[in-house]
Amino acid sequence: MAERLLFLTGHLARARLERVLADLGETSFSHEIIDIGVKVAALMTEEIIIRRLKQPVMADRVVLPGRFKGNLERLSDLFGVPFERGPDELADLPAYLGRAGKPVDLSQHEMRIFAEIVDASIMSIDAIVAHASRLAAAGADVIDLGCLPETPFPHLAEAVQALKAHGLAVSVDSANVEELEAGAKAGADYLLSLNEETIALAFKYGAIPILIPAIPGDLDSLDRAIDAASEAGISFIADPVLDPIHFGFAHSLGRFIEARRRWPDVEMMMGTGNLTELTDADTSGITAVLAGLCSELVIRNVLVVNVSPHTMRTVEEHDRARRIMFAAKRDHALPRGYDAGLLQVHDRKPYPNSNEDIDALAGAVRDANFRIMTAADGIHIFNRDGHRVAQDAFELFPGLHVENDGAHAFYLGAELTKAELAWKLGKRYVQDEPLPWGVAVPPAEEDRMRLAKAGHTLRAKKDAP
Repeated sequence: MAERLLFLTGHLARARLERVLADLGETSFSHEIIDIGVKVAALMTEEIIIRRLKQPVMADRVVLPGRFKGNLERLSDLFGVPFERGPDELADLPAYLGRAGKPVDLSQHEMRIFAEIVDASIMSIDAIVAHASRLAAAGADVIDLGCLPETPFPHLAEAVQALKAHGLAVSVDSANVEELEAGAKAGADYLLSLNEETIALAFKYGAIPILIPAIPGDLDSLDRAIDAASEAGISFIADPVLDPIHFGFAHSLGRFIEARRRWPDVEMMMGTGNLTELTDADTSGITAVLAGLCSELVIRNVLVVNVSPHTMRTVEEHDRARRIMFAAKRDHALPRGYDAGLLQVHDRKPYPNSNEDIDALAGAVRDANFRIMTAADGIHIFNRDGHRVAQDAFELFPGLHVENDGAHAFYLGAELTKAELAWKLGKRYVQDEPLPWGVAVPPAEEDRMRLAKAGHTLRAKKDAP
């Protein structure tokens, strides 16, 4: 028996919802649409639904607008039918239904993130612990204490112990054997980076070594270090070392491929900082590509650095990338359509509404409140008094007639500027909501609520007699 879906909507969205569902053609489900009696679907509340939706509900699932703010669990319990949020935009409903309503599972991954504190040697213990806590919250699994060349690190052992006391896994990264030994004695879990000449440290203290070639780029040297670790029966991770662009990058990619061919079962690491830190490009795309390479080559450890200001969110980006790649690999699929966290500057579907959709909506508006939307041709703003389109927000102001309403003028200026920015970048714009920057910015629910409240307040003010 086909699944029965019930869609709850408002006056303005009903016609388009009917078109979208009709355009799906033959489906594995039957459906019914109920206009719950509000103009804007997103403004329906739990109480409105409870008062106006008749019992019993003859459906297997009830689909609500994505911006519905009520308690789904309460509604499900009251009506005895699962209630769920659909997508924010009707244009995304076919994709949502194509996934049969199952949310994408990004809870799993197979990659360990080592996040390096490069200048730990010149930081206080408290500062190191605070920084490490932020990195762990961003997704780091191991805190790597970087040791600077010819810079004393007298509190290295204390730093390792402090981090361990806070429940953090720790690695020490140094070319100085004495510093590596001090870290190992203090209880470091990993040592970066040992080679065939220094691997004895791992035998002595039990820390897991990250092995690199004693001679840069020499896989035979790495091979000898691997053989020594294998003969000693200790765990280890091999790192063929990724080089920067124009300084051996292409050859180093080949080394990783060759290393996986030589040692199909060896745990491997890739340090991504030589690309993210040393390339003037947004790091989300670089991270996605490198995470994809790691996924294909089964490289389950990455060393991440975020020193340059443009890499400030790179740990979060690696965390999201490892989850997307794991999900895509699990599904034997392209890493596309799982999550938009790495789509920071542009969006895949920046304009969910066609010009025809916007024209139809504008024609149905009967109040003075301004609606702002974007489409391929620019910024649209409309109310009962007219519908204007421009690619420069300043061109729209003369026709808005808000010269004597400072608060409303400020609100419209802020929203139109945001809409123009979104249009120029090819990002999705939603009135009263922050632009979606993915993991490039921290999540800020309070900002979204603040903007929405400001918009509703100012629109109510304009409607007041």
